[in-house]
Amino acid sequence: MKVRDPNIREVYVWQLPVRIFHWVNAVCIVVLCITGYIIGNPPAVQHATEAIHNYWFGWVRLIHLGTAMIFIINFLIRVYWAWAGNTFAKWYNFVPLKKSQWRSIIKTLKIDIFLLSKDPIYDIGHNSLAATTYLGLFVIIIAQILTGVMMMFVTTNNIMRPVTDWGLFELNGFFVVRYIHHALMWLFILFSIIHIYLVFYHDYIERNGIASSMIGGWKFIRQDVIEEAELEKKIEELNKEEKEIIKHDR
Repeated sequence: MKVRDPNIREVYVWQLPVRIFHWVNAVCIVVLCITGYIIGNPPAVQHATEAIHNYWFGWVRLIHLGTAMIFIINFLIRVYWAWAGNTFAKWYNFVPLKKSQWRSIIKTLKIDIFLLSKDPIYDIGHNSLAATTYLGLFVIIIAQILTGVMMMFVTTNNIMRPVTDWGLFELNGFFVVRYIHHALMWLFILFSIIHIYLVFYHDYIERNGIASSMIGGWKFIRQDVIEEAELEKKIEELNKEEKEIIKHDR
């Protein structure tokens, strides 16, 4: 029988809204990619019945648009949670502004890409490379939403029509926007494949429950890693206080 290492602590990392966002986002991406591919490359289906009884392509478009609405709302909630969530969900995790984040990015690249090191990097939340990658994903999501909205509103008469028509005009027309939207779909697919691989890879080498943490929210972190993170946080708070005092004295 295995006894749990006394130096390992359970840390509640991913709050429920983060986990819900993750899985809703995953399902939406799968549905959107499948229906989007069918819309972009519709198969020639022959049948003997009247078209009114075989409106399957209309259902594909309806599922795509309905899922897109859920996708947009889910993304906006995650943007809000980047300010309202705990320290692991905050926006500053995704923007590499600190030297420590860049050091972590370089170290992770050596392990994941260049295979120059066998020693894993232990992080409580996202490692800096993953977090920066998610920032890129958020940019792609925004671009995908905007191009999708432009195409959706091009045949409707609504309050957003002037804005979306302007966007279509600036991007040289509907077919250019459609091409961008379709190309971004393949980036989502590529990201998903790499993401799934790296999650299980890091779960294997770090043994901290990274895969299961997005279900239950808990990760198993070494005591020294937690103490290092707490020390770094205290130093940051002291630096902030120091800056405030200097600013006040001036």
